[in-house]
Amino acid sequence: MRIYADNAATTKMSRTAVEAMLPYMSEIYGNPSSLHSVGQEAAEALADARERIAKRLGCTAREITFTSGGSEADNQAILTAAKLGEWKGKRHIISTAFEHHAVLHTLEALKKEGFEITLLDVHENGLVTAQQVREAIRPDTCLVTVMYANNEIGTIQPIAEIGAVCREAGVLFHTDAVQAAGHLPINVVDQNIDMLSLSAHKFHGPKGIGVLYAKKGIALQNLIYGGAQERGKRAGTENIPAIMGMAAALDEACEKMDENAAKLTKLRDRLIEGISQIPHSALNGDAVQRLPGNVSFCFEGIEGESLLLLLDDKGVAASSGSACTSGSLDPSHVLLAIGRIHDVAHGSLRLSLCEENTEEEIDYMISAVRQVVEYLRNMSPVYRDLEMGKREFIIK
Repeated sequence: MRIYADNAATTKMSRTAVEAMLPYMSEIYGNPSSLHSVGQEAAEALADARERIAKRLGCTAREITFTSGGSEADNQAILTAAKLGEWKGKRHIISTAFEHHAVLHTLEALKKEGFEITLLDVHENGLVTAQQVREAIRPDTCLVTVMYANNEIGTIQPIAEIGAVCREAGVLFHTDAVQAAGHLPINVVDQNIDMLSLSAHKFHGPKGIGVLYAKKGIALQNLIYGGAQERGKRAGTENIPAIMGMAAALDEACEKMDENAAKLTKLRDRLIEGISQIPHSALNGDAVQRLPGNVSFCFEGIEGESLLLLLDDKGVAASSGSACTSGSLDPSHVLLAIGRIHDVAHGSLRLSLCEENTEEEIDYMISAVRQVVEYLRNMSPVYRDLEMGKREFIIK
């Protein structure tokens, strides 16, 4: 049996998305900036996709900028807010300790330029609160950026409440919604969101294409200079096939959102219940306030890398956390942020499901994880010391 359970890293493109792209690779292939009819046919498709995506986010088409993905959108949003704040003498930014590195590394770069960065502590259940944000805002705060849902442990943040606090204080609010788009309801007006990032390949669209929503009146700062595409704020000929695939995938995901969420929540909870039976294991993040398809555990006394390789041998494709940091030997900054100590954080596993997974696959994964954890613990001198009482268990 081969099971793909790494949908937080990327999803398989849907047939709907593939079919939406095909005509724009061979038939409607013009440059949308060209004035002739071939180009204008592509321009009409581009405008249609922009309208459809805007509708799904609750904004206007002119507030949508196409990017290469979530990382670029995060960078442009944060650097825009920083520049706008700097013009007003405001050089303080608030975020959280468990953001995606596209956010954290951008903030580190700004810190070197003299900006002051406040990273809010994350509670043990993987949540931050609007009150934390309220208490951190200062007169010189120019931006609050808090992810909608965490990419490793799946916890969903109180975005509307945080946005309301920012709106009251007159501070721009950005959210990295890469894991949320297509899986959770989004309305940028109702949720007081000023800027939002998403990436198509997280909801069965193509890789290399994403969106930055920026509220009307926010003057985006360019990351790429050149032509006048995207209202002059993102140079480069638009990737029409990918944009059409993204629009189709987002439409399909939003139309099936309730149905998919109900199925995934049932599968997720079945998987959590089964893995929870493994001794000295712990669920990472809140059990309820989390993405429908996200399951994240730590297992004491084993190494996550070995766990992943042995699961792959059993046909289960999983991860230990963010695919963007898979080459790092350091434990996940997300797990450290919620209070997991280094030794425990090293033994982590993330299983992220999609609507194509089945109950049979869930039961197989439970059995496979149990077998691999037991096998690794039988080989581990650390776990032997724990069993013999030479060291104390951290996960009881």
